[in-house]
Amino acid sequence: MEIEVSAEAKDKRLNRLVAITVVALSVFTGLCGIKDGNIVQNMQQAQVTSIDRWNEYQATRTKLHLAQSSREQIALLAPDLAKAAPTLVKLDAEIAKYTTEAPRLAKEAKEQSSAYDEFNRHDDQFDAADAALTTAISIAAVAALVESLPLLGLAWLFGAFGLVMGTAGFLGLGLHPDILARLLG
Repeated sequence: MEIEVSAEAKDKRLNRLVAITVVALSVFTGLCGIKDGNIVQNMQQAQVTSIDRWNEYQATRTKLHLAQSSREQIALLAPDLAKAAPTLVKLDAEIAKYTTEAPRLAKEAKEQSSAYDEFNRHDDQFDAADAALTTAISIAAVAALVESLPLLGLAWLFGAFGLVMGTAGFLGLGLHPDILARLLG
């Protein structure tokens, strides 16, 4: 009878550990999911803005080329340069405008592309955290079913990795699962 009582106590202890593990990891997974969703939205915005800036850059470069070509043609073919002077002045102003505008647009596009890359690094951290935490929760559930403390220990290892990756994502740390990202990417 005493043996059965201590066995029940051991089961309760294991089940309590599993329950605490599952709750803690589930809450952290939920928080990571919220943050990751926000990061994905920021990634999408950065990508859209980068594409828009590159499109503006290309259009500005095309307008610059057309203004330069038009100016050259008018200067070469105009029978009376005095009459063409106002048009040439207008084209010179457009050329100056496009010449200063193009590098600014290229710089903005590159900045948005860099922002996207930075957001993507943090997204990878949260993806790794999600995978590890989900695996840990699954292993913990199996540990409860088969009443295995070593299996719960394995769940804790996966959970610890998930907690580290999620914390790195929240804190903006440079810790990145490069091998995992390349394998799954």
